[in-house]
Amino acid sequence: MANVANVRPPASNLCQFTCILLFVFLSSASSILVFQPSYIIATGPSITALLLGKVSDISLKLRTVSASNTTGSFSSPSCVAGPTQWALTGEPVGKTAIRVQLRLNQSLYLCGDNETDTDCCPGPLCVLETLQLSACRGATPQASLLIQAKIYALFPPASPESDNKTVIPNQVYQPLGPCPCDLTVRACDVRCCCDKDCSPEDLKLFESHCLPGPFGGQLAPAPDYQCSAQSFENAPDWFPFLCVNSPPENNPYLGLFYQGDTITPKPRSSFQSPVLSAPVSPNLYTQGSPIFTLNDQYFTIPQNSLIGQCVHNAPVAFLKNFDVKCTTLLRSCPNRPPLQTSGDDLRVQVNDGQGGVVTVDVVDEVAIDLSQFITSTDVVSSPDEGQICENVTLALDYRFFWKGNGITNIILTRTVGTITLNGSGVTLTAKYSAVFLNGDFTGESNSGNPGYQVGRPVIAGFVDTGENNTASIERTSINLWKPVSDGLCSTAVKQPVLFGENSTAGCLLPVSLQNLTQCNLLRETVTSLQASLITAVYVAKNGDPDAQNMGDWVNISFVTLNSSKSMEDTNSSCFGIPYHQHIHIWSFTTSMIDGVPQREIHALQISYSLSSWGLDCGGGDSSSCMDQMEGQLFPVTSSVTFTDIAVNTGPPKTRFQINFTEYDCDRNDVCWPELAFPITRYYTGEPQSQSLAKGLILVFFFLAASVLGTPWRQIRQAWSSTYL
Repeated sequence: MANVANVRPPASNLCQFTCILLFVFLSSASSILVFQPSYIIATGPSITALLLGKVSDISLKLRTVSASNTTGSFSSPSCVAGPTQWALTGEPVGKTAIRVQLRLNQSLYLCGDNETDTDCCPGPLCVLETLQLSACRGATPQASLLIQAKIYALFPPASPESDNKTVIPNQVYQPLGPCPCDLTVRACDVRCCCDKDCSPEDLKLFESHCLPGPFGGQLAPAPDYQCSAQSFENAPDWFPFLCVNSPPENNPYLGLFYQGDTITPKPRSSFQSPVLSAPVSPNLYTQGSPIFTLNDQYFTIPQNSLIGQCVHNAPVAFLKNFDVKCTTLLRSCPNRPPLQTSGDDLRVQVNDGQGGVVTVDVVDEVAIDLSQFITSTDVVSSPDEGQICENVTLALDYRFFWKGNGITNIILTRTVGTITLNGSGVTLTAKYSAVFLNGDFTGESNSGNPGYQVGRPVIAGFVDTGENNTASIERTSINLWKPVSDGLCSTAVKQPVLFGENSTAGCLLPVSLQNLTQCNLLRETVTSLQASLITAVYVAKNGDPDAQNMGDWVNISFVTLNSSKSMEDTNSSCFGIPYHQHIHIWSFTTSMIDGVPQREIHALQISYSLSSWGLDCGGGDSSSCMDQMEGQLFPVTSSVTFTDIAVNTGPPKTRFQINFTEYDCDRNDVCWPELAFPITRYYTGEPQSQSLAKGLILVFFFLAASVLGTPWRQIRQAWSSTYL
């Protein structure tokens, strides 16, 4: 018997048995009907479920059931419907599913004392019943769903809703969120020292590790010379006379917030889903609110959705910048927006938010180089082989000028081009952007307030003479190379120079043996490539320059190319090629505002490095030296270097100051030369003459208080007693 018990069926028989079961299951799975979920506990007036399986010729039956007193179970499914207070609807979802929805046909408001209407709830527990939903094919139930409904009545608020408006503080001087790190309501957030929910005991746990910065929970610490920096208990005797009063509103973050307004809270229903109504144009635009046209429709621009797809009619939000790309496979010429547009369709009249109308001003540009728009295409040997599509809209760049809560002007730059289609089509990447600029007709955004901030673009410009012969500075940028795709200069784009960040970039220029026989033309080509990076004549001293004030701008100096070297061109090489362009920027720190340095550009110099270009015929590949049209790649580079200038260096240090740091303010926490801070060279808050006069007045009052005060009286009494 032991041997018989240990005998197992062969592996092949087991596999055949498993395959037979799987086949039977798959053959019958298509006829199975199930509800998902199979049991629902409902607490609201709307119930949704899915019926999955072969749903053709299926009818839904709903009735009220109750549990048996003896067994406690519910009756078996039935295809006979019963009277209920629920409305049943079924919506097909594909071929294998039905979305089932039940909605209560009764009001959930509590009945009053003398209420005669039956459409109300007699008690707080309004609905308590069990429903059975059956899926029937003919008179035979195929699946069932049990629903336990337990719904309470709605209690209206005891007091009428208030129409008080929530007043938003003036955001020019105070951020909208006074404590941005307060993320949890009625709870203390760790390391958030401005959280009002934190008790003094909680603050002691992390008061030395508070989140830094004005947007992290606290402003920069007040300087030692501020009157608010010392408490009355720990302040030295001289502190009330020599401290400086400066309001906290004087900080470099002024102007980062626009003028606020008031909003009215709107009540929302507890259970009912919000009904989408027609858009209503607001009286004043606020941040994030949609922009409307003259006929109270949404002003739309193509944008990307949350799942990455491109939506052609996406509303534009006020003060929300965006820059998106939409990729489309073109097999035929487009004949409708957004790839085929007309000037009249784009000149839309928009509500300005102040009761007026602003018309979109369209400026057309023609793109010659389509490499940044066409990402993949087959080569077409001649235009006759492909279909030519003219005036295809490649980019729509909107600039919205705003002031207060309204729009002052809208300028649209439309870029069009001609595309040649081949048999397989081309992949077109269209670009759409919107940027909001503060002011009536201001230029690009600033790079600081007032000094440059690290990481912001360097502002440059050139003189633009207006119609009234008034000269002003037209803003532009100083650029470096930004190679893309294959790294060639023909496909490279430009990137602006960022303040305080040294950088080097370049691209590759193909040069053939035929090009080296025309050295003058080659030098002019490389020179024009480098000159295209910088078209400006002036550079702004600070990050918030005035276009009308020439004192805010500095001339850009160019170092003349040195061509005095006794070198001559040959048949296979060219000398004096300006292959490298170097930008040298000198800057210095003018002041400190709440611990943030305010930097200013002192000078900008542009120089070039020359080189000789010749083909490299060594190695195994010498085709470029044999073929006149075969070329080699040569680098064309550009770089930028920032140098800080020490402005207030002061007199040279003595040997005593070098060896002993007690009186060195740069290497010692206690700085005795700053004892008389307002009247010394360390104080730069106002002219020296005013600070000296005010300091001498303070010294006079200090001496008068000392002579007339308690210490002098005690000295006189001691002197008189000793003399007697």
